[in-house]
Amino acid sequence: MPYIKDENKKYLNIDDKIIDTPGSLNYLITQAIMHFLPANYNYSDLNAVIGVLECAKQEFYRRVVTPYEEKKKEENGDVYFENW
Repeated sequence: MPYIKDENKKYLNIDDKIIDTPGSLNYLITQAIMHFLPANYNYSDLNAVIGVLECAKQEFYRRVVTPYEEKKKEENGDVYFENW
């Protein structure tokens, strides 16, 4: 999870953007990446972007997807051990 100082968060706020489709989310992420990369990027810069995307994905899965899946498992039963 990226922990950013509160005084810096106001510069990174995207509340005024319209993000209502997967395409618009992808576009916004791509724009952020393109602003991060220097014009003469190298392997280390590209590797850093991949690392950030992977960590963001894993954090999203851990904090959002897993609790959702656990809730649905409780509501609907566990498909993995239901018929074993």
